[in-house]
Amino acid sequence: MGYIVAAYAFAAITVGGLILRAVLDHRAQQRALADFEARGVQRRSRRKAAQP
Repeated sequence: MGYIVAAYAFAAITVGGLILRAVLDHRAQQRALADFEARGVQRRSRRKAAQP
């Protein structure tokens, strides 16, 4: 029965790690985007939307 608990624990830790990595990456991408926008770089999607 111990191996079943270990397998569940391993799976929970793995999924938790993946979620944590996704959250940290999202924050890093948001910071990079804010940095680009502060330097005046615009997204292509915004430029197309602004054109008539």
